[in-house]
Amino acid sequence: MNLVIDIGNTRVKAALFEQSELKHSYIFETTDLLLFADLFEKHSVKQCIVCSVVDEIEPFINRLKEKTKTFLFTSETPIPILNLYRPPQSLGPDRIAACIGGNFLFPNKNILVIDTGTCIKYNFVNSNNEYIGGAISPGLQMRFKALHTFTSRLPLLVPDENFNTLIGKNSNDSILSGVEMGATEEMQGFITQYEQLYPGINVMLTGGDANFFVKRLKNRIFADSFLILKGLNVILNYQCQ
Repeated sequence: MNLVIDIGNTRVKAALFEQSELKHSYIFETTDLLLFADLFEKHSVKQCIVCSVVDEIEPFINRLKEKTKTFLFTSETPIPILNLYRPPQSLGPDRIAACIGGNFLFPNKNILVIDTGTCIKYNFVNSNNEYIGGAISPGLQMRFKALHTFTSRLPLLVPDENFNTLIGKNSNDSILSGVEMGATEEMQGFITQYEQLYPGINVMLTGGDANFFVKRLKNRIFADSFLILKGLNVILNYQCQ
């Protein structure tokens, strides 16, 4: 089995694949919890790939290597699409992994992959299987925290999936309207502009807030919370073929 690990800013996500089929998925609060999980005892892990947006993971990688053949996904890792981002090492590995997952599902198609995690990341791959670039903006939690941190009196709120009011009539509702509807309108605007440039483009959402947004967007959206993990599995199979 392939073990793929995505170390994000807030959580560690992992999955076990048999060829291209996802068999099991996991969420851990820390890499230590993953190391002590019993997945290595219950499953035969042939090889592993790690994608990380945080630094200082060498001790974790070294301990993984004691358990199985392990690769760290970097800008030097061979991938099945052409990366035109410059410089390539400045591109977050999670961004390109998500796009490779999308490209695997829609090869030779224009795709817009939107990762709705700590940040909202827009990523475009064209029909020539080339990663072009995209955009980065604050995610929902970051927007709420910014309003609270950089003002004296605004409270710290959390996303409310049931909120759908344009005109806030108190401070809490005004914050919810500004953050939630503002982020949704931003996303809708990006999607509309991409659709104007590339008619028939496939739009995919992934990340922790994907379900929040997919319910609010007007477009036909393909949501897959495992897109980064699937992309990492494609990269691992590509590297080891």
